[in-house]
Amino acid sequence: MQTETILTGQVLSFTGSPFGQNAADAARFYEAVGIGGGQITALGTLDELRAAAPQARVENYGDKIIMAGFVDAHAHYPQTAIIASWGKRLIDWLNSYTFPEEMRFGDPGYAREIASRYLDLTTANGTTTVATYCTIHPESVDAIFAEAQKRGQRIVAGKTCMDRDTAPEGLRDTAQSAYDDSRALLNRWHGVDRLSYAITPRFSPTSSVEQLEALGALWAEHPDCLMQTHLSEQVDEIEWVLGLYPQARDYLDTYEAHGLLGARGLYGHAIHLEPRERDRLAETGAALVHCPTSNTFIGSGLFDMDGMMRTGQQVALATDTGGGSSFSMLRTMAAAYEIGQLRGRALHAAELLWLATCGSARALHLGDKIGNIAPGMEADLVVLDYGATPVLAQRTARAGDMWETLFALIMLGDDRAVSDVWIGGGRVV
Repeated sequence: MQTETILTGQVLSFTGSPFGQNAADAARFYEAVGIGGGQITALGTLDELRAAAPQARVENYGDKIIMAGFVDAHAHYPQTAIIASWGKRLIDWLNSYTFPEEMRFGDPGYAREIASRYLDLTTANGTTTVATYCTIHPESVDAIFAEAQKRGQRIVAGKTCMDRDTAPEGLRDTAQSAYDDSRALLNRWHGVDRLSYAITPRFSPTSSVEQLEALGALWAEHPDCLMQTHLSEQVDEIEWVLGLYPQARDYLDTYEAHGLLGARGLYGHAIHLEPRERDRLAETGAALVHCPTSNTFIGSGLFDMDGMMRTGQQVALATDTGGGSSFSMLRTMAAAYEIGQLRGRALHAAELLWLATCGSARALHLGDKIGNIAPGMEADLVVLDYGATPVLAQRTARAGDMWETLFALIMLGDDRAVSDVWIGGGRVV
């Protein structure tokens, strides 16, 4: 692949996971990165890259940070307009804000409007890939996929399925229509350009046994797809689930018994897990998705990042907007750090940045394509300015090394620190 553009700055590339080793040893910094044909072509010094590609255009970012674009592994794009809505507990919040808003997505025009707004907001925050829930309406899925396709963006999405009367009238499908709609959407979009379909039961309380079985059967027919749902977000939610599924050993068993546990499963929140659930998730290689701003905003609990990583769980990071309180993965990393502190484990800047890029990409089974800067990877990049605001500039001026600078950027940064974004090798305007 011929290098067409060379970006210079402080280029961050991970060589492995920073968990389980000296975190700083898992990364390297380079002076320049080459891009061509939508992919990363080379890493090295500017002189090395120019010698190999004298025709390449050079974009000089000075001492700004160049790294892989952020990967948000769990979000609800239909909740864009209701972010930061006051609520009590999860179920109250869903009934008061989420479900009424999601009813609007049967209107294709409204779905397109919010899909475009959501991708504008996430891109402005340096996020280049998201895994998002849609609503029960096929129109909501078509809207987000079409908008991402137009932008050349990699995305994972799926129709949210709910057929129990625990969901309101107007937001319920059936076991059969969930299967039929999901299969039709999967056949229409999965694997087209940079688009991936995720089979999406919202969570066990809003699905019947018949619907979970139907979606489990669909996943068995299309095992290359991801499956995304929620698990053990709040204690009262778990009690609700076990009341609805009295034969289940635990919350996870409501999925496992119906074919919805596997290596390509994404389980949002996963805060209050039983030992059996932890063991089965680790055995299958399923991914747990940590949603720190959502977990604190809705009062769900404190995810055990250290315990999960030490026992071999696969963990991703996500905003969970609009239950989460920010579209920014920088703010999400800051919240993950604070939760880690409350649990007695201070996460290193390398660990936080890895979770928001490589870790989330691996959980989405896209780690060979996105989430890192390395030759052959897709050229989705974010350029971060650690002098973007007065408070950032004064703090980073006193940083002793690059990791101290990056930690300050995580804790104090937001969309103003996002200097530039590249998607598929092209700068986003």
